[in-house]
Amino acid sequence: MVGAALSAALVSCEDTLDADKYFDERETIETVFTDVNETNGWLAEAYSYLKHELADVMTKEWNGVGFHVFADDIYFGDRDPKYDNMYPYMQSYNCFKQGDYDENFGSDAWTNAYKGIYQASVFIHNVDRNYKIKEVDRIDMKGQARFVRAYYYWLLLRRYGPVPILPDEGADYSLDYKELSFPRSTYEQCAEYIASEMVKAANELQSWSRFTGNTSAENITRPTRGAALATRALAYLYAASPLANGQLANGQHPGGVTDGFARSFVNKDGTPLLGLTYDESKWARAAAACRDVMECEAHYELYHSGVYVTDNKEAGYPKTIKPFDDGDFSTKGWPEGYADIDPYISYRDLFNGAVGLDNTEIIFSRGYNANSPHASMNGFVTHALPITLNGFNCHGLTQKMVDAYYLNDGRDCQGKDSEMNGTGEARRQGWTSSRGENAYTKYPPLGNGVSMQYAEREPRFYACVAFNGSCWWNPDPNSKSTKLPQIFYWRGTTSSSSDSDSDKGTQNNGYTNTAYHLRTGIGCKKYVNPSDYRAKNDGEDYGNIVPKWEPAIRYADILLMYAEAINELSPGAKYTIASWDGSKTYNVTRDVQEIKRGIRPVRIRAGVPDYSPAEYADQDVLRAKIKRERMIELLAEGKRYYDLRRWMDAPIEESKPIYGCNVLMTSKQKDDFQRIVPVYDLPTVFSDKMYFWPISFEELKRNRNLVQNPGWKYYN
Repeated sequence: MVGAALSAALVSCEDTLDADKYFDERETIETVFTDVNETNGWLAEAYSYLKHELADVMTKEWNGVGFHVFADDIYFGDRDPKYDNMYPYMQSYNCFKQGDYDENFGSDAWTNAYKGIYQASVFIHNVDRNYKIKEVDRIDMKGQARFVRAYYYWLLLRRYGPVPILPDEGADYSLDYKELSFPRSTYEQCAEYIASEMVKAANELQSWSRFTGNTSAENITRPTRGAALATRALAYLYAASPLANGQLANGQHPGGVTDGFARSFVNKDGTPLLGLTYDESKWARAAAACRDVMECEAHYELYHSGVYVTDNKEAGYPKTIKPFDDGDFSTKGWPEGYADIDPYISYRDLFNGAVGLDNTEIIFSRGYNANSPHASMNGFVTHALPITLNGFNCHGLTQKMVDAYYLNDGRDCQGKDSEMNGTGEARRQGWTSSRGENAYTKYPPLGNGVSMQYAEREPRFYACVAFNGSCWWNPDPNSKSTKLPQIFYWRGTTSSSSDSDSDKGTQNNGYTNTAYHLRTGIGCKKYVNPSDYRAKNDGEDYGNIVPKWEPAIRYADILLMYAEAINELSPGAKYTIASWDGSKTYNVTRDVQEIKRGIRPVRIRAGVPDYSPAEYADQDVLRAKIKRERMIELLAEGKRYYDLRRWMDAPIEESKPIYGCNVLMTSKQKDDFQRIVPVYDLPTVFSDKMYFWPISFEELKRNRNLVQNPGWKYYN
């Protein structure tokens, strides 16, 4: 019985209870917490706000996108007022990227998080009234409520920076401002609170793993001890990062950024809300918290699949993309190497719905909201699908993201970031043959007539990048042909079939004078299943999209966090830190072998060779490598937006022009199409106020001790 209503909250948020309606004034705390169903319902309501703007990947109903999925790597184009006047200007990509939104924009995240916090607090302090529920179940339910309450604080901290920590018994956030005058806690206080509450939750939760033989939705989406410890590690890592921790280890900020932002961010009594003095021990604390997850009884492991040996393109699986023979990983089986796994399938299937949550990599997921397609992973997929598959054809990747992917041997691609750096490669490489030689056989999974800049890339590239001429995995639903469509993005032409370089086809996927074209000529395949298509070009048609689970926290992230934290320690520095439960202590130093514990599993599963000894030895070089690894591995998971801010890299990276293919060119001008150019339809800037989201005027008026984030207005 425990968790039944919780399942409804996680998997079908639109159908959950609404406390304001369901628990009306006639129902007292006593009646709610003496009835088993209503007690479960109260807990379900506490989870029900984990959606929309409080989700990592899921889209929000009224604007079609989850904004923090988009940074310098991925963009959306279907809310551009240049093409579409149906939606307010404030919802456009350009408005978002330029910080041209007001203080009330996206305010639901703050309100809903505090509603969830209040709901969970009441539950924690009253669930023990219900003796109809076994004591062990009450303890577990209390752990679930404590987890979600701290998780809301984590989401608030990540988005808004330091926030008010309410009294433990809860505070009704709909009360008058005179009764709600809580100042912000400091960033460090918020992180410590989240961490301590997650330790309590880990002690109350009854399971390390969801995999107890029950893979039903109600069980699979429950928080576990491992999820609590993972969230604790996240909070500590962010608290150690430059934005909250004074300055970088080398005493400098990137790009000439000063600490003026931190010094201007104070409470009304003058208390600084961000750290002003660098504390290296916070990195050690974060590393130890990651080890708590890595060495816990849940035994997390990266998802991996055996080698596919067929070449059944019609089934959506190309010939196995064999990883590079590096003489190391290629000679060993998993987990020491990739000789017996298929990195391409392993990475792709983890996200496209082929693999359920019954795997050892997804630590926590908030479900897939299957009954609300506009607010689900389905929405992301339909916006990424090409017109040929009746998608919206508007979620795409930047050239910067394409260049971040390695070649299969671990080297950089030819001309990496050259246009951005002013060296101007123009057209990167030549083309595969359009007839005679079979490019698909020689350069899998490239088809004929494709730029060679997309050849011989690492497996994750082919799982995520819809380059010009890439072969999608489903037959065109508007055509009688069973061949898989090879999608080209030339201007004014239609898609061609996979066995031809002609312009004949059924749909135009290239530039059109509408919102539905890829501004860079590069699409996104992550989360797309070989079975995904829409039977008709209708906004409500989601019936042929395989549901996907949101990867809110996964083990690859924890591993890379661990490597990052260890790398930031000074040579020779030593820290002794107790584990989460005090059962052991960790000796934390900048040890290359420990850094490899975090990096090598991710690189092995990806099918990419390891870094060189010289790269591991150089702290600055390895820092850049880890940042790049996170950019690739965690694409479209809502991580990079916040990574760039916590690193204080956003002033540089989010101010660089967006580059892509020249989409105004036709197939007869294909050399010029492949000439990498600035995309002026996607302007991007960064100002200090964009480190954190603004707090709405309504919230500021309600709480007289609440200060606004720097750069934003207090009142209309």
